[in-house]
Amino acid sequence: MRRHRKVGCFLLIMFLSYLTCLGWGNIPALAQVPYALQFVQQGIKRYQAGDYNGAIAPWQRALILYQKSKNSQQEVAIVAENLARTYQQLGQGNQAIRYWEQAIAYYRPIDSQQTGRLLTEQAQSYSSIGQNRQAIALLCGTVQIQQECLPQTAVSIARARKDLLGEAAAWGSLGEAYRIRGDYLRAINYLQNSLKIAEAIANPQLHISALNSLGNAYSNLAQVSDRQAKSAEKLGESEQANQLRQQAASNNTKALEYFQNSLKLAQQQSDRTNQTRAYINSIPLYYRQANYNTAAQTHQQALALWQQLPDNRNKIYSAIDLAKLQQPSIDSPLECLNAQVQPKAIALLEQAASIAQKTQDNRALSFAIGELGHIYECRQDYAQALKLTQQARWAAEQDKDSLYLWEWQTGRIYQAQNQKSAAIKAYEKATATIETIRNEILTANRDLQFDFRDTVEPIYRDLIALKLGEVPPAVLLAATDANTKNLSSVLSTADSLKLAELQNYFGDDCALNVVNQQGLDIGSIDKNTAIFSSIILDKQTAIIASFPNGDKKVVWLNKDNESLRQEINEFRLGLESFFDEYDPQPAQKVYDWLVRPFTAELQQAKINTLVFIQDGILRSVPMAALHDGKQFLIQKYAVATTPGLSLTDLKASNPQSFRALALGLTERVVIDGQEFAPLPYVQQEIGEVQEQLKGSTPLLNAEFNRTRLQQELSENAYPIIHIATHGVFGTVPEDTFLITGNQEKLTITELDTLIRSTTKSTEPIELLTLTACQTAIGDDRAALGLAGVAVQAGAKSALASLWSIEDAATAQVAAQFYESLIDSRMSKAQALQKAQLALIEKGDKYTHPAYWAPYILIGNWL
Repeated sequence: MRRHRKVGCFLLIMFLSYLTCLGWGNIPALAQVPYALQFVQQGIKRYQAGDYNGAIAPWQRALILYQKSKNSQQEVAIVAENLARTYQQLGQGNQAIRYWEQAIAYYRPIDSQQTGRLLTEQAQSYSSIGQNRQAIALLCGTVQIQQECLPQTAVSIARARKDLLGEAAAWGSLGEAYRIRGDYLRAINYLQNSLKIAEAIANPQLHISALNSLGNAYSNLAQVSDRQAKSAEKLGESEQANQLRQQAASNNTKALEYFQNSLKLAQQQSDRTNQTRAYINSIPLYYRQANYNTAAQTHQQALALWQQLPDNRNKIYSAIDLAKLQQPSIDSPLECLNAQVQPKAIALLEQAASIAQKTQDNRALSFAIGELGHIYECRQDYAQALKLTQQARWAAEQDKDSLYLWEWQTGRIYQAQNQKSAAIKAYEKATATIETIRNEILTANRDLQFDFRDTVEPIYRDLIALKLGEVPPAVLLAATDANTKNLSSVLSTADSLKLAELQNYFGDDCALNVVNQQGLDIGSIDKNTAIFSSIILDKQTAIIASFPNGDKKVVWLNKDNESLRQEINEFRLGLESFFDEYDPQPAQKVYDWLVRPFTAELQQAKINTLVFIQDGILRSVPMAALHDGKQFLIQKYAVATTPGLSLTDLKASNPQSFRALALGLTERVVIDGQEFAPLPYVQQEIGEVQEQLKGSTPLLNAEFNRTRLQQELSENAYPIIHIATHGVFGTVPEDTFLITGNQEKLTITELDTLIRSTTKSTEPIELLTLTACQTAIGDDRAALGLAGVAVQAGAKSALASLWSIEDAATAQVAAQFYESLIDSRMSKAQALQKAQLALIEKGDKYTHPAYWAPYILIGNWL
């Protein structure tokens, strides 16, 4: 499915096919309100002729007349529900939702079966405008996969009434909503429910729809596995990469089987629309199998059928797909079609635009014209590209999940013409639009056609690059300087990007507590802290230092993204080499890039704490281990990191009231076939926590389970949660978890849910400590997950490790950290600094960064 198919909700099932049966089956029985019946019949005639716009006006007149009659409430509901279907056909989801509300309000007290069916249709309208969370709420409610749907939702109503048609439609719509959100396994589960019922009641339309959606879900899974295989290969994990490729191939085969079965059934029904869709859906799968001849033949078959389709939005979107599927690998909006296939693509898109104008489908029109504008952008015909893109923007004014794409395209076109000011304005409009629809588009993270790294992240980075191009480098800029304001704007955009990245990583269940820190005078809170922000662009990296008095300075590291990644990975590899003699040269090199250019300013401002807001691969290494040639950075400065100031609660706390819920696992465990070694020093570590934080409660091994954790959090207030167990941070949230004492996985999202739903205190958790975490070298997505752990778990701060240390060192660091935090006026960052210095000063093997460097403080450093 392509980017515009976000509207691809489960077909409007039987409801549109049986419009007369459900809505107008008994016209003579309609109340005899003067002229109303004539308007109803006029609308039906136009609708059946395919003139959907023409049907609206007479039905609206009829609705007004029925509303004036006190005895015509049923007629009001019937007209409203069919107006809703008509607006849905026209791609005007918001209007459709308004009319569904009227119809449902009438049926709810008198006809639960019809209410359930209309809830399903209303949910489809929400999905069509990208609001899949609301669709899920109407269909089933937000529940665990094995739980029953909530009462008064479409699925529950259909099951209670034994309405198999309504139940199959609701399951199918629910599965499609989850598929679009990127929860493919749950989607498959629900779609299978729909398929079984459709087969049992011999309903071909529902059967075809379920098969198509299942094919899309397995196709999406194949894409995810393929992306993960590429990531594993980059990390040198060839065996895992091969397993993932096999998984991708298997899912690809399953997807093709579903599409072929859908095609056969559609052919039996002489259903050209679904035959065309099955062919179109199959083409990318053939490309992935390098079966280019079959892909070309399938494209021709789809095109021949497409020409026979009636002029409606289905035909429009099929044309857009066919235009882009003339060659493989058109997944990114920045990719260009080959010159030889562009003329055919232009012809298809022009036909799509013409149909959209004829049917007054502005949403579909925006995609057709926008894609056409992109082809002219690729041709460097910028005048025509800009003209078409502006038309796409106007058409998309009500559909912001597509509007930002055309604002971005406008910015690229201006940028290509070196019109920087106009380009910046267009990019700012795009990011502002994204902010208004953040919850919907950023949590669809695993549907790679809407992939964050392809369609959202580049917008922020391009805007940052444009703005930074106007700021003089390597010069300390006073707080009152106009360029400082530009830098503040850059940092604000970068902060929005960090927020977007975290929400995209954690997905649908991400509950980010955004604290408005933009424009905050950090110097008024902490006069001795400098904040370093890194921003990685394609060819270079910007390092921006912000000082307590408001001064700022930016320096550039002229190193491309891939070279930077390789050198940072080399630095991290050296840090983790416990048994090799430590070579400080990589650490010195990174120090020279990130800190040395600011040495004079740091000394002048009497800075004692450095807070890093890191980007990309830089998140995967501890800044404490940088080396200036004489000493490590931690030997001169306290060091902390935060995912972004807007996510950092800087309120001061009272350490005298600190006590902890201390959870630990000492035993060997096996999870999903992966063995995790015993942690023999955890018992000592938990003992140290109890010693330093009076009144703490330990839960060790079997006692460390969800039930006991939930019980303790609901009965007692704990400012600190200390967890000494294996923690794994992976590329995706499913691979990010802690291991409990009863050998189960506890994801960070689940931990967050437990903390937020059961904690007695109204204040957020002060500190979450995770002392045995591990992130893979080179995996910046895993490092992103670790960077956001405090935010996702609802804590002000987190103390965590980048790699696991099976040694008494962890117990010593924890003991010293808590002792300093309680018994002195040190900040959290300074308490961690003291603990790390104590380990270094212990000498022997502990001078090696492998033992003291992995511990990082995330979030509030005060």
